[in-house]
Amino acid sequence: MTPVNALLPPPIPVPDAAAVPDYVQAMERAAHYLDEGQRAQLRRAWAMGAAAHEGQMRKSGEPYITHPVAVAQVLAEQGLDMETLVAAILHDTIEDTPLTRGDIAMQFGETVAELVDGVTKLDKLHFVDRQEAAAESFRKMLLAMSRDLRVILIKLADRLHNMRTLGAKSAESRRRIAIETLDIFAPIAQRLGMNLIKAELQDLGFRALHPWRHAVIAKRISSQPLVRRESLGQIEARLAQRLALEKLAHRLVGRVKTPWSVYTKMRAESRSFDQVMDVFGFRVVVESVPDCYHALGVVHAVYKPLDGRFRDFIAIPKANGYQSLHTVLFGPYGSPIEVQIRTREMDLIAERGVAAHWAYKIGAENSGNSAQNRAATWIANLVESQRGTGSSLEFLENVKVDLFPDEVYLFTPKGDILALPRNATALDFAYAVHTDVGNHAVTARVDKRLAPLRTKLVSGQRVEIITAKSAVPTTQWLDFVVTSKARTAIRQQLKQLEHEDATQLGHYMLDRALGAQGTSLDRIPMARLEAYLTDNRYSRLESLLADIAMGNRIPVQVATALAQEATAGKGRGRAGSAPADSNAPLVRPQERILITGHERGVISFAQCCMPIPRDEIMGFHTTGRGVVVHRMECPNVAEFRKSPERWVPIGWDREVSGDFSSAIRIEVENRPGVLAQVAAAIANADSNIDRVEYLERDSNIAVLRFGIDVTDGRHLAEVIRGVRKLHVVQDVQRC
Repeated sequence: MTPVNALLPPPIPVPDAAAVPDYVQAMERAAHYLDEGQRAQLRRAWAMGAAAHEGQMRKSGEPYITHPVAVAQVLAEQGLDMETLVAAILHDTIEDTPLTRGDIAMQFGETVAELVDGVTKLDKLHFVDRQEAAAESFRKMLLAMSRDLRVILIKLADRLHNMRTLGAKSAESRRRIAIETLDIFAPIAQRLGMNLIKAELQDLGFRALHPWRHAVIAKRISSQPLVRRESLGQIEARLAQRLALEKLAHRLVGRVKTPWSVYTKMRAESRSFDQVMDVFGFRVVVESVPDCYHALGVVHAVYKPLDGRFRDFIAIPKANGYQSLHTVLFGPYGSPIEVQIRTREMDLIAERGVAAHWAYKIGAENSGNSAQNRAATWIANLVESQRGTGSSLEFLENVKVDLFPDEVYLFTPKGDILALPRNATALDFAYAVHTDVGNHAVTARVDKRLAPLRTKLVSGQRVEIITAKSAVPTTQWLDFVVTSKARTAIRQQLKQLEHEDATQLGHYMLDRALGAQGTSLDRIPMARLEAYLTDNRYSRLESLLADIAMGNRIPVQVATALAQEATAGKGRGRAGSAPADSNAPLVRPQERILITGHERGVISFAQCCMPIPRDEIMGFHTTGRGVVVHRMECPNVAEFRKSPERWVPIGWDREVSGDFSSAIRIEVENRPGVLAQVAAAIANADSNIDRVEYLERDSNIAVLRFGIDVTDGRHLAEVIRGVRKLHVVQDVQRC
């Protein structure tokens, strides 16, 4: 029998260290922390990759293999382990060469193969456009990241080297890649705490997107006036002297601004270059956490601190694990001095983020609070949220929301800290606690005071969510939540509730159609019903009922087919034929559908006539939209009379709540200030304005159409009376 080992390909020989090209030797020098055996594995990986990529060239004219080796060098400079560097050297082989995942696993192990597969693009799938392909590739990358964080480190290093060598690309490609880098990859690097890579990605992206602006700002930064350099030196000397007198071992460095940071601050704060540069920045690196607070007292003794400009990110770290003390001082030359104080370990994490874990085993003593664990938790939450998104583009947009650079830090009633994006609301907080808490949220207590769910939160607040079992999400919630977890959970729940409503409505409509033929759904024999479901490719009765409700099946036709072989009295009641939520039915068989204002998708209101409570209405069964409600005086009703089988008995419930869209047509004198007067009159009647448009306009008269929200016909009449009282109004009527 042939030995198993004889069936395997022989291992790739290790090239001699002196025989490899200069770029491989440079990569090995960067990986000096590895032992000789591990560096030999890197040379083996290069030999395998070089053979696989033979004949392939980069746009610059260099052999393609120089790119993956350069990616490995970037990672070696971050102190990554041998498996990551091997995977980086081979990261394009599965996509661009005949090598397979199995080949890599056989030569370098399953872990390396998994890493390479994680960064492989989805080139074999077909998408609607390039944007969707990029989004799907990004989704796959995040899923791979959830299994091993090193996948994103390889991807970031890959993007960094591509940005360093972007000059060989066309102008259109440079712009596209730069935008993607600034929108996605730089924020991810920041979210993972990798500030060195983030800063270079941002600066390279800025240079590719706006080369002239980058060149002008870079030149002005490099040519600072002599007086500023002298001022910087004097401040540094004074701080260093006081720290030394206190016997604090420290490292004091001035912070250099990048063209990107200057540019973004100029745009965000509408400040000139001189105003942005009129700030001195220093970083103080000390030995321990107590030394940080000692150093804070020292710098406050040297220069007075600005009130309200102190931030303690040591006690409350940022979501990416960043820790530091931030303070701003009154400078001796009228310019503020920004100071960051941190330990050496904090400084490493601030610069390298999750990469510091592999390089220095940081966080081993407090693994639950390490940058790596924080990143893993963030990615796990993203992976959980992506399961509820319908498309990769939607998922990518959700991820962008989670990449806000600024966060708010909030306290639960038990004293736990939650970090949320800037502008997060009490409802975002509820979903951050637990999806069920968010789905059943009613209101919140912020610092022990009742507050609506849409309340925007600020750091330091204590938040408690009040829930009720009967509470459910509404579509309006999507208008004010900012986190992807909340947005995804709300959409999932709305779809579930819409399906339940559709099932109930479909049950009612089918029973009504069967009743016209002298039978009912409960009297249809089980065998006949199952045969119909099978013939029409429905796995469950609920799916058929939902399709009927949404207008994709006409109930009369379904009833006719089901009743053909059914005989009165022959059928027997069937367990499970009622809708899933029979305790709270939307309608009862043989009754009109009553609108309460809490309808969720299967009943909608026509935009052609905008019905509101107290209007006389009718329902029309519309394909793909369910029951669409129209006013009886709607001009389209005449056309609907041609299809009486699609009419649905419908009316208003005794108690209707919520706002309904309506519109009014207003004829006014055309002069300054008129629009403001009309808007004020509508607001005084407690109505919101959705939109305004000019229908006609000349030198004397203007005709406007206001889209407004009202509760019912009485409320609309009150709005019209309020507008009519204005002396500038010639006429007002409902559209």
